[in-house]
This record gives sequence, C-alpha cells and structure tokens, in this order.
Amino acid sequence: MADADIAPFVMHGARDAIAQGLGHIEEQVKGIESAVRENPGLAFDLAKTLVESVCRTILSERNIAFIVDDDLPKLFKAACQHLPFLPPSASGEAATRESLARTLNGLSTSVQGICELRNQCGFASHGFDSQRPSMESVQALLAAQAADATVGFLVRVHRHARTSPPSPRTLYDASTSFNDYVDEVHEVIRIFEAEFRPSEVLYQIEPETYRIYLAEFSNETEPTAPPTDETAA
Repeated sequence: MADADIAPFVMHGARDAIAQGLGHIEEQVKGIESAVRENPGLAFDLAKTLVESVCRTILSERNIAFIVDDDLPKLFKAACQHLPFLPPSASGEAATRESLARTLNGLSTSVQGICELRNQCGFASHGFDSQRPSMESVQALLAAQAADATVGFLVRVHRHARTSPPSPRTLYDASTSFNDYVDEVHEVIRIFEAEFRPSEVLYQIEPETYRIYLAEFSNETEPTAPPTDETAA
C-alpha cells in the first residue's frame, strides 16, 4: 500500500543521466520511484544497483579496467579517481580541492550507507537468521535521494569532461621548466627500445594530474616581488 504521507518521488538527477545517453538505467529509475512508496525495501536494493550500473558505465566509457565482481564502494572509488571534478582553471587551488575532497568523502559515506541499508533492510537481500527490520517510505526516500544525487553528479562530470575540448598541446610546450623538473625527478620510461619522457607521459595519460602539479609548481616557483622603498625602510 502506498504511503500517503510521501509525495510521488522523481529522480531528477538520474533522469538527466538518462537524457544524456544512459537509457539502460531507465527501468531501475522507474522502479525506485515507485518502490519508495509501494515497496520501501525494494528501493534499497534498486538504489544500490543504480549507482553500481552508473559507475560501471562511466568506467567502461573511459576505458578504465575493473573487475566484474567489484563491490559498489570499489566501483565508486575507481570512478571518482578518473573524473576531473574541478575545472582546469581551479586545478591548482589547494583549498578548493581539499573542500571538494571532503564533499566527495560525504558522497562516499552515502554510498557505503546505501550498501549497508540494502544488506540489512533490502527486499531481495538474504542470509539473515532473524527477521530483518522493516523500513518505511521515509527511510527509503533518503536512500533514493542519496543515489539520485550521486548518479546525477557523476554523470554530469563524466559527460562534461568527455565533451569539453582536449587540453591544447601548447600547455605542455609552454611548461618547459615544469617538464624538466618532472623529468629530473622521475626516470625515463622505457618500453622495449622506445624511451618516453615522464612529463609527456603524465600529460598524455593524466592531463588533470598534470595541470594540478603544474599549478602547484608555478605557485612555488613564482618569483617574489622586490621590496619597495616603504617595505625596505
């Protein structure tokens, strides 16, 4: 029986993901929207499955290898490690990166909570010797909203990064001091008879990481302005 106190729930973030090409999650989304009121226990199962599906899709589209049997926390962590959450212009802002990292830790905690709620209260979970606690729509709504926010954010970042123009080669060519520093700190990369500069490998394989360390290097090596007459006095 539907919970009359809970208004019909719409997963706006997940439906935006569907509109951006993730049509395969539509049935999961519809199921969650219905289960929140009709079958709260099932909402926990579907919320976990939805986030898993989206993480696998992101990893596959970005050509990141993963194990099929990886659990949701591992999939979520892998997806986050390969998404550029900050725009290039803010990559060197240490305080901003730290604040965003704390926010992402909150999402990670939410994902872990969804897994635990599914295991303890899910409609399809099994292996319990005693009767599982029965959750109501208000708890199911929390899990559904957490999944919706997580899915919407991950897909928007993923899609934006894939549609944005690639970093211009001029960034690498103009950063000779930083490139020399990277090459001095790290050994030449050899594959058979071929040799590769560490700085160029970093730029080609992890452009976001390259931009972050370039910004930090630039901040540390920026020359200090000479003292004025007032400061010297």
